[in-house]
Amino acid sequence: MTANDLLGANRGKPRQSNLRRASSTVYYALFHCLAKSCADLLVGGAGAARSKHAWRQVYRALEHNRAKNACNNQATLKQFPKEIEDFGNTFVISQDRRHKADYDPSAKFYKEAVQADIDEAKNVIIRFTVADIKDRRAFAAFVLFKQRP
Repeated sequence: MTANDLLGANRGKPRQSNLRRASSTVYYALFHCLAKSCADLLVGGAGAARSKHAWRQVYRALEHNRAKNACNNQATLKQFPKEIEDFGNTFVISQDRRHKADYDPSAKFYKEAVQADIDEAKNVIIRFTVADIKDRRAFAAFVLFKQRP
């Protein structure tokens, strides 16, 4: 993961700028994993007979705030299997940390904490990608589309 590269860019203690960028990169790894999953599940994965334009349209349709708000809906998120619930919870936490890293100049980051975030993101991504396809497809609909009663 690119975030690991940022932690090891300097020998010894990483600069705050690298820790911030690594923290932000953790969120983007989750975001792009989710965007790819949505596009693959709704249009078709690599090698499928799919429209490149439609695939890109679904990939780009994932909105940061809509996805976060959906994942904050604990009542619905808890209806998904644990690996998807964990992905959603980690997504929310990581987005909050990304905002702190990118927009709060007084925030301090520590190598051990950022490394723990990297390890957690890797773990939830692996578990998410092997979750049952019907559950990942339902999650794609959940994060992409407005819920109506």
